[in-house]
Amino acid sequence: MKGDRPHRRFNPLSGDWVLVSPQRTERPWLGKVESPPPENLPRFDPDCYLCPGNARAGGVKNPDYDTTFVFTNDFSALLPEDPSSSGLVDPLLHSEPARGTCRVICFSPRHDLTLARMEADEIRQVVEVWAEQTAELGRKYRWVQVFENKGELMGCSNPHPHCQVWAVDSLPTEPAKEDRAQREYFARHQGLLLLDYLERERKEGERVVLESEAWLALVPYWAVWPFETLLLPKRDVKQLPDLADSERADLAVALKRLLTAYDRLFGVSFPYSMGWHGAPFRTEKVLDYWQLHAHFYPPLLRSATVKKFMVGYELLAEPQRDITPEAAAERLRNLARGGESGTRRPARSNL
Repeated sequence: MKGDRPHRRFNPLSGDWVLVSPQRTERPWLGKVESPPPENLPRFDPDCYLCPGNARAGGVKNPDYDTTFVFTNDFSALLPEDPSSSGLVDPLLHSEPARGTCRVICFSPRHDLTLARMEADEIRQVVEVWAEQTAELGRKYRWVQVFENKGELMGCSNPHPHCQVWAVDSLPTEPAKEDRAQREYFARHQGLLLLDYLERERKEGERVVLESEAWLALVPYWAVWPFETLLLPKRDVKQLPDLADSERADLAVALKRLLTAYDRLFGVSFPYSMGWHGAPFRTEKVLDYWQLHAHFYPPLLRSATVKKFMVGYELLAEPQRDITPEAAAERLRNLARGGESGTRRPARSNL
């Protein structure tokens, strides 16, 4: 199949398809133009409800923290055990209680930083908190979702560097798809779907963005978002807490390189949604088939002001993309070769 012709690609991790239309990359754009993200943020914002010492929206005052800071979300989407709640079992109207908790992790006391602008040792502290929170909440809940929405385009309500952790007693829809796909692949091929895929991509190379001692970042063959990436440990790892110290340190460096490449792409602080998927907790099943991984879903399409819209055919039929994953990977790979440097950390004059 010629790479410049319309074709569909299958995602073995979700069971979904994506329509790839390379011939559309030069189409003119007269649609909505977004405003670039703000630059030159202050080191401390007295009106920010995540900065140290400030009162949050719920009225609680933050401590004067000097590293990462974790707190229970003041407006949680999930609540702990509610004995009065019950489900509804009906062929058409089926519901069940949802028990859980939601937390916020501030990456830094600095209001003007992002993960890309933080040093590798600072990112390492974030990695440690991700692992700690996952382990702690996994003792009580089946699924622990660590995720970050970065930038106004992704619905982020506050530019202060932070992410969220939602823990729930059920297995959500997207992880359930991945659980089924990895389980079926393991039974059929006696191997891990994502590790087998990783080795295939390492050999071919055209979709690899960066490779470190312990990690590989790539644009998936089946990517939906223009510059979507998948970050994988190169050995069999089930959950974030299972990472060795060396893998955590290397992850911090890999994240720095990947996110710096994103920022270099259009010369802006790149918006995205990202999150970790690992084996579920509190299950009697043997989960040998699972592999830890992180998804990065950035919305920008061709510039800092033009984003990808999932509408029309994509909502009603299946996702569609213009730029091929191979072309996207080549651009990111060239930008990632500069290593950790290249994303400007705010100068001290901004403090």
